[in-house]
Amino acid sequence: MPYGFLDIASTPSVRTVQAKMGADRIWQNLQKDRAFDRFTADEARFIAARDSFYIATVSESGWPYIQHRGGPGGFLKLLDDRTLAFADYRGNRQYISTGNLTANNRACLFLMDYPNRARLKIYAHIDVLALDDDPVLTEQVAPGEYRAKPERIFRVRLAAFDWNCRQHITPRFAEFEVAEAIRPLRDRLARLEAENAELRAHCRQHGEAS
Repeated sequence: MPYGFLDIASTPSVRTVQAKMGADRIWQNLQKDRAFDRFTADEARFIAARDSFYIATVSESGWPYIQHRGGPGGFLKLLDDRTLAFADYRGNRQYISTGNLTANNRACLFLMDYPNRARLKIYAHIDVLALDDDPVLTEQVAPGEYRAKPERIFRVRLAAFDWNCRQHITPRFAEFEVAEAIRPLRDRLARLEAENAELRAHCRQHGEAS
């Protein structure tokens, strides 16, 4: 059984470096029993929880370009076990990723979960669709409650995926995650401040009475 992600990533120059570093046997052994060409329930849960990811494309001149994509949680939709889609919202209007994809539809997505130090990487072919090409899909991936202007739909056809090791991923937390983590401290502080105010009022009352 082939190891899909490295089947794509391991070019001759990559294999040369792997051999030079003594790592070629590691990946040759894994190629025998690993193939990630369909998303499972684990990937579905991970994807549904993401509110951003990074997408890499390549220009006609051979230069790579990496762009951040963000939206409400779950904006990257899992359509089936080999297909994703998301709305491409208006940004700075440079259209570099979109332009690259019209010439070369191959891309790589990196989905990060910083608090849990996990990352999912995806090789895919991306179809750039006009909003009226598939109205049902557009309605599915571009909900009206999100305040941004969708300009097109990106349909992501899976080639292979893999999970990276968690080594060297620095935990980072979103504002709402920090707020939830410190909520018990805020609640306790509020109670202590209320108690302190009551004690001050009590002391003032007794001081005036004396």
